[in-house]
Amino acid sequence: MNDTFLRPFTDNEFLMRALVAGILVAISCAVVGTFVVLRGLAFVADALAHGVLPGIATAILLGFPVILGAVAGTVVMMGGVSVITKRSRLSSDTAIGLFFAGMLALGVMITSRSDKFKGDLTNILFGDLLGVDVTALWWQAAAVLVVAAIAWVCRRPFLLLCIEPEIAATSGFNPRRYQSLMLMIVAVAIISSFQSVGTLLVFGMLLAPASTAALVTRRLGAMVGMAALLGSLSTYIGLLLSYHADLAAGASVVAVAVAIFLVTFAGVEIRTGIARRRGAPVPIPVHGHGHAHDHSHSHTEPAGGEPR
Repeated sequence: MNDTFLRPFTDNEFLMRALVAGILVAISCAVVGTFVVLRGLAFVADALAHGVLPGIATAILLGFPVILGAVAGTVVMMGGVSVITKRSRLSSDTAIGLFFAGMLALGVMITSRSDKFKGDLTNILFGDLLGVDVTALWWQAAAVLVVAAIAWVCRRPFLLLCIEPEIAATSGFNPRRYQSLMLMIVAVAIISSFQSVGTLLVFGMLLAPASTAALVTRRLGAMVGMAALLGSLSTYIGLLLSYHADLAAGASVVAVAVAIFLVTFAGVEIRTGIARRRGAPVPIPVHGHGHAHDHSHSHTEPAGGEPR
């Protein structure tokens, strides 16, 4: 039993580092992903995950650290969306969609200029979880602390923003400011995680564990904790699957996370169907922005009962 479930990690330093990196990714993505799900920011998160591609590609081409390229790509993406939204009649979704397509196209154009990107592009898109070094672990740990600290300090305005921006405004918080801060920690989670699971797969880690947690709990703290636990479990199972079946590590982790969501969803649907037949009350699901009001007031800290 130990040979199957433990020895791959105890006997393989690369796999152990991959496990630690995956757990750190799971924690940061759980904190951020919970607000992404509640606020309905999946499209924005997806756009940010792809928006870093041209910055990373340019950094590789010029010989700069890829993390600087990722930061630059994120700043251009968020800044451009903000300018277009403020200075035109276009909605933020339209601006995000334009930059999403443009940044992704630019990244592909840059990577097509040289054969040296063939291996690098695979790592950028799908990560290199088994190649994570100690320095990357420290960066990831620092990102977890930053994301967790900001989310904790701003949990009340973030929660009100997820319920309705007008409620946040009437409570004395600037919705635009806290929306920008929320997007900033989403960007931090993406930038710090792409080296492990890649820009394509980090989106799955942001959504799958948090969405699974949202199916079974309505309390914000419980949702974050469960998402972190499920993300860590997905990392462990995914790495085991990768080791024994010789599969891609990052993709295996995300596939397990999505599979857990699907199984949980099926279980919730079966339980709901049984409850309906028995005439029992059916829990109200979490659908994101505009639908979080019911679960937030009854199961999280009340708007007026928590100090700012």
